[in-house]
Amino acid sequence: MITAIFPAAGKGRRMGTPFNKVFASLSDKPVLLHTLLSFSRCAFIDDFVVVVAPQEVTMVSKLLNTIPEIKPCKVVAGGIERQYSVYNGLMAVSKDSDMVLIHDAARPLISVKVINAVIDEVKQSEAAVAAVPVTNTIKVIDENNLVVRTPDRSNLWMMQTPQGFKKELLLRAYEQARQDNFLGTDDASLIEHIGHPVKIVMGDYKNIKITSPGDLVYAEAMLGKKAVDRVKADLSITVTNAVELMKTKILGKRL
Repeated sequence: MITAIFPAAGKGRRMGTPFNKVFASLSDKPVLLHTLLSFSRCAFIDDFVVVVAPQEVTMVSKLLNTIPEIKPCKVVAGGIERQYSVYNGLMAVSKDSDMVLIHDAARPLISVKVINAVIDEVKQSEAAVAAVPVTNTIKVIDENNLVVRTPDRSNLWMMQTPQGFKKELLLRAYEQARQDNFLGTDDASLIEHIGHPVKIVMGDYKNIKITSPGDLVYAEAMLGKKAVDRVKADLSITVTNAVELMKTKILGKRL
């Protein structure tokens, strides 16, 4: 059994809105719903745990219970840091789950292809994360903003989500982090903290995290392109079927 946890308790300060950014409107629905619906299309995911601010639990629960397309979902309260929110979500995961995927609720453009790739790698390596190669030159600077060095970007990858782990491994990493008072930058860093290797899986450059109004504009454009592509695909199938039907009729007459 595989459970997906969605940390969604952020304040969205960079978005410049007085409310949680996952409730920002994207196309025809909130960002959060786009993300959950994308994951609901993955046949291997069994259920969800959504982690929101304490005052949002009731509202989000009522909202998600009205949408039949979304997989079975628990909604729990988060903490003051993302890591604490994920831990709360982890505590709500079913005892029957043996794999956990953690995905930023503010990444609505995730594809089933990437989700499946992470799941497949977790089965082999126990810990896998989606990421993409860095395309820009990176500079390391000192406290005076002077360049210290230029690392080889061929070895640099930008982390994304989902990040997937065997549940028992992730629980062990979170418990060790609590004991050591270790605050990681992502879930993979907690796995690294206990000395377990993490495997990189090719992500998708479109799988951005919505943090600013500009990101919403980009996501709108991508969703529009997806809609256009779906229409083109449907038209292509329709045309192909029509051509095949015509061939059948013509050949039938000849026979």
